[in-house]
Amino acid sequence: MANTGKKLTIIGSGAVGTAAAQWAVSRNVADDIVLLDVVEGVPQGKALDLAQCAPLCGFTGRIRGSNDYADTAGSDVIIITAGLARKPGMSRDDLLEKNVQIVRSVTEEAVKNSPNACIVVVTNPIDAMVYTAFKISGFPRERVVGMAGVLDSARYRTFLAWELGVAPSDITALVMGIHGDNMLPLTRLASVNGVPVEDLLSREKLDEIVSRTQNGGAEIVQHLKTGSAFSTPGLAAIEMAESILKDQKRVLPCAAYLQGEFGIDGVFLGVPVVLGKGGVERIVEFRLTEDEKKALETSVQAVKKQVAATGL
Repeated sequence: MANTGKKLTIIGSGAVGTAAAQWAVSRNVADDIVLLDVVEGVPQGKALDLAQCAPLCGFTGRIRGSNDYADTAGSDVIIITAGLARKPGMSRDDLLEKNVQIVRSVTEEAVKNSPNACIVVVTNPIDAMVYTAFKISGFPRERVVGMAGVLDSARYRTFLAWELGVAPSDITALVMGIHGDNMLPLTRLASVNGVPVEDLLSREKLDEIVSRTQNGGAEIVQHLKTGSAFSTPGLAAIEMAESILKDQKRVLPCAAYLQGEFGIDGVFLGVPVVLGKGGVERIVEFRLTEDEKKALETSVQAVKKQVAATGL
């Protein structure tokens, strides 16, 4: 059964927003799901299609599409997917200028109607867009978080599982830092049901997997030509939303606002956090090696450059 009284809004009914809505329905994460978009008819049609999944997947709530932010009022979690997607040859940074304006206007409208919500930002470049939502919303840092690490870690775990010939769900692995070329997939902490992957794979093979993880989004863009990844980004956002809506206290890698944690201050960066009903309940700190600290500092400088470009 869904959590009685919980409301989830997904803003943007493009590929990622639609995927998120589909996962939300299939996992029964809320009683009331709103799919919102500026284009008339699109969210309504997609929501109606998803509503008709209910007899087949056991969804017990309600999903509806809308163009009116009034329908999002009282949301517990708001997922922002609205924005332009990457095309071949584009970096995430190329999206920044236009997506800042989109995320800014979306956030302004969303928080007017749901002043107590937690916001999960998916729009790229994530580390700058979640900062935009944080500044515009005026919410405390606990209630604004970016989706990146869950997706990047899922890609990392998949590639490790393929190489080892094991079930992907038995891989534990963490990706920290920026959602981009400077992300930090930690090989030191990756394991297969407790067995370190560094004992099972060569350094050369691990480096290949790290590189493929760092370029995981671009690899999909190159295949698709006219779009970017959507299924796993949508599920990653719902994984986070579900932990908040159901107070699951999952430990998930998310873009959180750091205030001294890991020796970093004043930026959103991918780190492991505990997600519960209040959003980010705490940031899980642990010792980093000198090389890991340097890699994370590279991420920090890249994020600061993006944030400066937002003009906020």
